[in-house]
Amino acid sequence: MLTDLLLAASHHLLIFALVSMLVAESILLRGPIDGGVLQRLARLDSGYGGCAGLLLLIGLARVWYGVKGHDFYLHNPWFHAKLGAYVLVGLLSILPTVRFLRWRKALSLNPAYLPDAGEVAKMRGIVRFELVLIAAIFVLAAAMARYGGF
Repeated sequence: MLTDLLLAASHHLLIFALVSMLVAESILLRGPIDGGVLQRLARLDSGYGGCAGLLLLIGLARVWYGVKGHDFYLHNPWFHAKLGAYVLVGLLSILPTVRFLRWRKALSLNPAYLPDAGEVAKMRGIVRFELVLIAAIFVLAAAMARYGGF
C-alpha cells in the first residue's frame, strides 16, 4: 500500500512539474526572444524531458506494482488512449527540443543570434498543442479511473 501511495504521489508531482515547465516554455515563446530566453528555453526543455522520462517510468511502475494491478491497466481502453496521447506529446516535443538546442548552439557561435520570428511562432504553436493534448490526458486518466474497461 505504501508503495502504491509513493508511486501515485510521485506520478502526480511529476505531472505538475511537466505541465509547469511546458507552460513556462509557452510563456517565454510569446515574448521577445534574446540570448537569456534561449538559454532558459533550453534548460526548461531539458527539465521537461527529464520529467517526461521519469513520469513514464513511474507510470509503468504503477502498472506493475500498484494496487490496481496490471490487468486493470492492460485491459483498459482509456489507459491505452492515455498512453497513446502521451506518446504523441513526446513525439511532438522532439521538434521544439531540437530547435531549442540549435538556437542555443547558434547563440554560442554568434552572441547576436536571434531565431526567426516564424520559427518561434511555430514552436509556440507546437508547445501549446502539447498542452492541449496533456489536458486530454487528464480527461482520459479520469475516465480510466472511473470506467475501467467500459
